[in-house]
Amino acid sequence: MAGKGSDMGKGTVGGGGTTMLRRINVASVLDAVRRSAPAPLRVAELVERTGLARPTVAQAVDELLDAGWLQQHGPDSADRSLGRPAIRVSLRGRAAPVLGLDVGPHRVTVGVSDLAGRKLSLVRRSGPGWTAQELLGVIAEVITEALAEAEVPADDVAAVVAASPGIVDEHTGRVQLVPSVPGWPAIDLIKHVRGLLDCPVMLDNDANLAALAIAAARGGTGTLLAIQWGERLGAGIVIDGRLHRGTGAAGEIGFIATDTDDVINPEDSRGPLERAVGSEAIAALGRQAALDNPQSRLAELGGEQLDTADVFAAAAERDPVAQAVVQQVARTFARALAPSVLVLDPTAVVIGGGVARAGAVLLDAISDQLRLLTLNHPKLELSALAEDAVVTGAMRMALDEVWQRKLPTPAMTSTT
Repeated sequence: MAGKGSDMGKGTVGGGGTTMLRRINVASVLDAVRRSAPAPLRVAELVERTGLARPTVAQAVDELLDAGWLQQHGPDSADRSLGRPAIRVSLRGRAAPVLGLDVGPHRVTVGVSDLAGRKLSLVRRSGPGWTAQELLGVIAEVITEALAEAEVPADDVAAVVAASPGIVDEHTGRVQLVPSVPGWPAIDLIKHVRGLLDCPVMLDNDANLAALAIAAARGGTGTLLAIQWGERLGAGIVIDGRLHRGTGAAGEIGFIATDTDDVINPEDSRGPLERAVGSEAIAALGRQAALDNPQSRLAELGGEQLDTADVFAAAAERDPVAQAVVQQVARTFARALAPSVLVLDPTAVVIGGGVARAGAVLLDAISDQLRLLTLNHPKLELSALAEDAVVTGAMRMALDEVWQRKLPTPAMTSTT
């Protein structure tokens, strides 16, 4: 990259050197436009931000316009008033759209984003629980629907990142353990998606991708413990912007023991903590409390038909029976999480996933419990992304793939 105040387009060099300098200058201009996206920039602003001479920047802009990575805008009102009809350029978002895929045992979510990070479509499909083969069919259907809604041809997709529960082997790209989806580890999801979309496809753990999305939304440095809490329970750890994977199973908090007799059994469909405080467990606790207390607000909301949202809604209305259920969940969760907080000493603990919609009624209860069990009390937050954290993280990683591999290609293959 050219440094501030330097002009890598100047000087007399051989043909090969000139070609390399042009490629570097084009990449520098493209990076400056990217950092400004979606706001357009004038050539003068690109000169200031890259440190390159105006003719060098103008040449790079022309190359990027010809290659289709930039789009041109007319002068703004300030330029017109000053008599300077300067053109402006911005990223052409549809030059390299990406797709994020969130695969769960009961739901598939697909998001399509343009090059500037703008969401073009988001499609969800829920079901009672699919086998691995059924899930592959659902994935194909939802991808087709999301692309149609975004008006993006399949051939235009530049990169895909798929999120899956379970431990992902970074060397093979296979999921090693997903008890909740029978036959899932035997499926080559990457190969399946590549058969639908001819582009780079990557696979990662859903909680890791949610953590990356939450970390990006918060900004800053420090240690983030991002909890993905819904039907499944997992966490991602981001330290100074970098995801901590351990040997591959970092963040699998759903398997934390809640009782001295608990042991991990890979054949189980849930880990001990998931069985105790996952969304299905919370709903079950609420239904039992409604049966035991027929005069409670829980019974009025549905009794045996209660779901997790009903439990939190009743607690927010100060129903003492529902509040007792929330306190039980918060106490179990906090006691399981406290050792991780003590070891990591995170800057913040952020809760995402469906349970994040519980709001302050759950957050306050967990915070009170953690204060009794930890030394430094991290900031406890609910993610604004909620159930969209995973697919948002997948789209973000796919965009990174484009910028790192695909996007520089047309700009850097020009010759003198």
